[in-house]
Amino acid sequence: MKRLLKSLHRYLYAFFTALCFFCLYPLLWLFSRKESHYKCLNKVRKANAFVASVLSGIFYKIHYEEKIDWSRTYVVCANHASNLDIFAMSVLMKNNFFFMGKQELLSSVFTRTYFESVDVPVNRESKMSAYKAYKKADERLKRGMSLIIFPEGKIGNEYPPVLHTFKNGTFKLAIENNIPILPVSLQNNWELFWDDGTKYGTRPGISHIYVHKPIETEDLTLKDEENLKNNVFEIVLSKVNYLAYSQELNNSDED
Repeated sequence: MKRLLKSLHRYLYAFFTALCFFCLYPLLWLFSRKESHYKCLNKVRKANAFVASVLSGIFYKIHYEEKIDWSRTYVVCANHASNLDIFAMSVLMKNNFFFMGKQELLSSVFTRTYFESVDVPVNRESKMSAYKAYKKADERLKRGMSLIIFPEGKIGNEYPPVLHTFKNGTFKLAIENNIPILPVSLQNNWELFWDDGTKYGTRPGISHIYVHKPIETEDLTLKDEENLKNNVFEIVLSKVNYLAYSQELNNSDED
């Protein structure tokens, strides 16, 4: 019975996500036409994420280590084990923002509008694509837009999930632009909605989001990139509700 209910909730979630998206699509299309309207596009995106979640019985509670100055630009780094993470991060943000994500999101009806306009798609298998995405993200940051990225670069196959090693490019962007890193721990999204929900279904509940204090980068150089990456990894790891560790660390323990 429990599995049946979780399967039914997944369909309910999909229904409300589609309903909200298509109701708001005229505004999404209008605001995606010009870069000067991207702030409005993000406001509609936040509304879409919040309303679709609430109608599905999913609510968000945000915990702050300290008060965040949302007038600043950030590189926001979060763990990633659920499709719900995108909605959670959209609800969290209070300034203009963009995601960097896998190129496959261009093929989804629900994300194509964003990744053809405000967001930055990247094919990690192509050095040219990765370079172009890096340059585009760099331009967005210089214009005062915050970057949201899941530096693991994927949702892993492990259940319960683990935290995979972070990729480097994000931290280079932050150092080169003297932009603070904002670590975020999505504490329990995987319990509500692991991956796309296909295997274990989904359920209503409260998504807990822990926002750590920003890490300043103005005194750092590219020589500090690796240390910065490892520091952010440990900070995000400290507040997630699963046994999280990098694949490399796990493999080294077994050797």
